[in-house]
Amino acid sequence: MTETKSGAGQAAPGAAEEMKVAMRDFMRDLSTFKGDVEARLQRQEGRMSTLDRKSHRGARPALSAAAEVEAPHRKAFGAYLRVGDDAGLRGLELEGKAMNTAVAGDGGYLVDPQTAESIRSVLHSTASIRQIANVVNVEATSFDVLIDTTEAGAGWAGETDPAAETGTPNLERISIPLHELSALPKASQRLLDDAAFDMEGWLAARVAEKFARAEAAAFVEGDGADKPTGFLAHAHVAQASWEWGKLGYVASGADGAFVDADPLIDLVYALGAQYRANATFVMNSKTAGVVRKLKDGDGRFYWSDGLASGEPARLLGYPVLIAEDMPDIGSGATAVAFGDFRAGYTIAERPDLRLLRDPFSAKPHVLFYATKRVGGDVSDFAAIKLLKFSVS
Repeated sequence: MTETKSGAGQAAPGAAEEMKVAMRDFMRDLSTFKGDVEARLQRQEGRMSTLDRKSHRGARPALSAAAEVEAPHRKAFGAYLRVGDDAGLRGLELEGKAMNTAVAGDGGYLVDPQTAESIRSVLHSTASIRQIANVVNVEATSFDVLIDTTEAGAGWAGETDPAAETGTPNLERISIPLHELSALPKASQRLLDDAAFDMEGWLAARVAEKFARAEAAAFVEGDGADKPTGFLAHAHVAQASWEWGKLGYVASGADGAFVDADPLIDLVYALGAQYRANATFVMNSKTAGVVRKLKDGDGRFYWSDGLASGEPARLLGYPVLIAEDMPDIGSGATAVAFGDFRAGYTIAERPDLRLLRDPFSAKPHVLFYATKRVGGDVSDFAAIKLLKFSVS
């Protein structure tokens, strides 16, 4: 709008009057338009027949006949995943076993028990070493294992002989720190807006897949740097020279190959009798393909498949676990392990899963930053033995 200024710097009276008239006309036209829209809506409503109304009502989904215990929780969690609305989470009053509290100071972290339970079940069936190791839940930053590595002294004495002082057992402490394992799946906002899409199932599957791969590799060969320490990461020594803090091995007698099955038998009896009752062979699929072809002098296979569905195969009478992160047979490779892993390897983890929704960093996608803290290490060096494919 152009103003004409008088010598005193004020707007001319004619311009002010024109403004008032224009504003009055605009408000009148707006009122007329509003009334016209309302009239059209009323006429449209009047044309809807009673039959149409019943048809519309019949198309609505039927209400549940019984109350669903987790429905408020699922609805609130779904709203948070799709649009970031956490009002339902703050308003719900649920038992501790149903949902952990959202932490506002962390930018919207939350724990969803249904999702977390799904992930744990997939990890148990996929991460191989986890199936036979000792798994403990902790609330601290590390887990300490105390091991008695020596025996108390004892000796024979006559009835009147004075008692002599004997040796005292020594304790070793193994500290297993917890490390953070993370995954970062993403989905488009359009996909999240689809109410029929199972967001919780999708998220659980994607995170579980990534967690399972990372854990399986770390429990076997992890170097302990911001990840668990794998049992193969520790020093290996010939069984004849074994000492605490190292893993003993039996040589196959040939560089990168089997001569016969005798080294497997030697491996079994290199393990102490107190561990053999719960012992398991561990190898990958390629190694298993070689081992299952070995026969005794009468042409009988040392390998036998499980007799029932779900039972593991057996080698020399002991169960076999297929862990794909074990090394292949090769020069100097420790491709076969045998031991009581429940006594020999400990996995420590926090039982909660943390989830952060990030709708900004990868528009138009939404990122889901999931984290879990887990650690692992050898807890008994006498409980695991290795087969090394070497001459000695």
